[in-house]
This record gives sequence, C-alpha cells and structure tokens, in this order.
Amino acid sequence: MEFEQELKSRRDMVESALDRLLPAAETKPAAIHQAMRYAVFNGGKRLRPILVMEGARLVGKDMRKVLPLACAIELIHSYSLVHDDLPAMDDDDLRRGKPTCHKVFGEALAILAGDALLTQAFELPAHLVDDQEIMPSNVIRAWNELARAAGSRGMIAGQVVDLESENKAVDGDTLRFMHQNKTGALFKAALKSGAMIFGADEGQLRALGNYADHFGLAFQITDDILDVEGDESVTGKTAGSDARGDKATYVSIYGLAESRRMAKTSIDQAIQSIEVFGEEKWFLQELAWRILERKS
Repeated sequence: MEFEQELKSRRDMVESALDRLLPAAETKPAAIHQAMRYAVFNGGKRLRPILVMEGARLVGKDMRKVLPLACAIELIHSYSLVHDDLPAMDDDDLRRGKPTCHKVFGEALAILAGDALLTQAFELPAHLVDDQEIMPSNVIRAWNELARAAGSRGMIAGQVVDLESENKAVDGDTLRFMHQNKTGALFKAALKSGAMIFGADEGQLRALGNYADHFGLAFQITDDILDVEGDESVTGKTAGSDARGDKATYVSIYGLAESRRMAKTSIDQAIQSIEVFGEEKWFLQELAWRILERKS
C-alpha cells in the first residue's frame, strides 16, 4: 500500500505540473494547443517523470524541485508517441484506448503538435536555474543528458533501426540496440538527470544508469509479450500490431517462455544494480517488480 500511495502521489504531482506548464487549450492558435494537451493528457503512466523525481530523492533532495525537468521528459515521450503513431511510422489508430492524435486532429496538426511538445520540453529545464539550491552547471549537465537521450544517438537511433528492421530478419544484438535506444534511453536519462541536478557522484550515477538499462529492457520485453497476449481493452493499444507490421520483437525472436525468463533476469539485475542505496532503494525495487506484473 505504501508503494501504491507513493506512486499515486507522484503521478498526481506530475499531472498538476504538466497542466500548469503547458499552454492552456484556448491559447491561440487553439487547435495546436488542444492537440498538444490531447497527446499529453491521455492516461499515461508517467513513469519517466516519476523516475526523474526518484533520482532526486535518492540523493536526499526534495523531488518536487525537479518537476520542470520531469515534465520535460514526459513531453519528449509524448511527442515520440504522436509521431510513432503516424501512418508513415507505425500507423496506429489507438493509443491508451483512445484514437491517436492524428486520427482526431489530422496528420499535419499531429506532426506540429509533436514538434511543439519537443520544443516546449527544452524550455522547461530553464525554470531550474532560478532555484538557489541548484547549481546552474548541474542543470546544464542534466539538460545535455536529456538532449543526447532524445536525439540521433538515443531514442531516434532506436526508431531508425526499428524502421530499417521491418520485413527483415533481425538478430538479438540488433534488437537489443534498438530498444536500448528507442525505449531505454529516456528511462536512463530520467533517472540519472534527476540525480545530476543535485550533484550525484559517479558511483551513484553508474548504479542508476545500470538499473535503468535493465529496467528498460524488461519494460520492452513485457511490452512485446503484451502485444501477443494482452487484452486490448486493458492495454489501450491494437493487439497484434507488431506481428501485422512484421516487426522484430523479443517474442518473435526468442518465443514467449524465453522472453518471460529474460524479463525476470533483467529485473533481478536491475535490483542488484542499486544495492549502493541500501534501504532507500525500496521504491525502485518495487517499481521493477511491478513491471513483470503489468497489464498495460
């Protein structure tokens, strides 16, 4: 119960901050701001901003202070989903049980909404510079971590390999590279940047990075399993879309049983990575265990 209450509390803080930091729906031109808010407020788990907050907490600081950075990472994640769903990419009609952004607002406005969310994301960390408890050099370091994770050496690298791998035989190394970047890069940047803001040492950052690598891998493997076995009414996504798109997944390469074993191993490794934090690791430990049980 303590974990569930803490998770809800953090999610509520993120929702409130996103609502405050995004332009109001009626801001001119209203169409773009309505599309942006539609893309963001559609039932997301807010895992990435929650990881930013946890990074700050683990170095003994007030997690509320990093909310602008946490929201920036969520806007980048939201933009990537809007663009992923477009006909030129994954061509999905559903996202979290609702019509995708381009189905509601049209392709052109969906592209612009994604562009606007990414642009706004790089406005938000500037809010941290005014906090006297935070060193500007740490803000720049975290900002750089985020930019790299979102760019052509991070998330976009994974997306490119994903596109290039369609209708091709893909080996396990290629698949791992794809998802370490497409999915894992933002998880890693989230957890590390929240700690960087308050001057985490290299040992702490290394531990958090290792946790995020294993956590991201387990998250992606369970995502692939849910595409095969998940209930569409719960996952909020069109079931079997990976198979129809002839996409390489952990299930298609390794099978369901081995994929489950790999996910469990990854979670065990994630938890082992954060022993340096002692009892304070409890939140990340619980979060990792929940990945294996997730239904959406």
